[in-house]
Amino acid sequence: MSALTVRGLVKSHGGTPVLTGIDLHVPSGTTTALLGPSGCGKTTLLRIVAGFDDPDAGTVELGGRLVAGRGRGVPARSRGIGFVPQEGGLFPHLSVAGNVAFGLPRRLRRDRTRIAGLLALVGLDAALADRAPHQLSGGQQQRVALARALAPEPSLVLLDEPFSSLDAALREDTRRAVADALRATGATAVLVTHDQGEALSTADRVAVVRGGRLAQLADPRTLYREPTDLDVAAFVGEAVVLDGEAAAGRVATELGELPLARPCGDGPVRVLLRPEQLRLSGGPGARARVRGVDFYGHDARVELELPSGLRVGARTGGGDLPRTGTEVTVSVEGLAVPFPAGSPGAAVASVPSAPADLGGTWTPTAG
Repeated sequence: MSALTVRGLVKSHGGTPVLTGIDLHVPSGTTTALLGPSGCGKTTLLRIVAGFDDPDAGTVELGGRLVAGRGRGVPARSRGIGFVPQEGGLFPHLSVAGNVAFGLPRRLRRDRTRIAGLLALVGLDAALADRAPHQLSGGQQQRVALARALAPEPSLVLLDEPFSSLDAALREDTRRAVADALRATGATAVLVTHDQGEALSTADRVAVVRGGRLAQLADPRTLYREPTDLDVAAFVGEAVVLDGEAAAGRVATELGELPLARPCGDGPVRVLLRPEQLRLSGGPGARARVRGVDFYGHDARVELELPSGLRVGARTGGGDLPRTGTEVTVSVEGLAVPFPAGSPGAAVASVPSAPADLGGTWTPTAG
């Protein structure tokens, strides 16, 4: 497999800038997810890498070979790239075996052992080989599409929103099978998605695309825990953002005095917490009113209103949950990530001068 390097990529459609100077490097044998909202330019970037579109400026190199830019464009069919489209794109007139074999050299297309091995690689039984695409589930179709893309051992595999049309349970199973197959082959891959959980759980690195540029490129844990700015923080997960006053490595906030994750100057700051850092109890802590509970079975999201009026979300277990309208106390586990006081982002709460009167309380059940 080969590394992908993109430098200074620029592209406009009808005079409207779509990519405005993206630099991206995908090391050989790794998976990078392009994460961003609709219209941010991630699919355009994928199409240029694939050879379906030409850049207005910038270059694309695959394994050190220039395939786009500087007046040169290697045709898509000659780039050695496997492509998995959003809907799988299987040929309806071919069987599963025929679809997978389509990606193989002509001399290997009748090799049933090779086809069975490719199906096994993506978690499918060889008994499905003679079925037509319409006889498969959506998840099975996507796995066949991946097997077809991997068959010729491409330099790079591109996946364009491959799980978006699947229901939640099927999406998770298929995502895991695809990730395992890419890892097993040592493939270099780029996954386009707008699903944060999908990007964080599938990729070795995640590139957040915003307004046609790369906002941040990092491994999933770093991206989630140490985002470049509050806009990235809010995009890759729910953010609890508070105003505070920093001093000596700690910050005073509406949720109490918290340790900081990194050094910053004393004075006004904005700090980031994640919902799973908020702990609810009937004991000491900051006071809050429960304004809603979304129950998901294994866990729940509790919407809280703080004395300042700010509403924040807390993630908690799905067991004993407070009722809407009751008062709880909130403590914080872990570190707060600081940003400059003027950083843009979600609405925040200021450090209160005195607690508001919230009324009756909730006491969690023991155990």
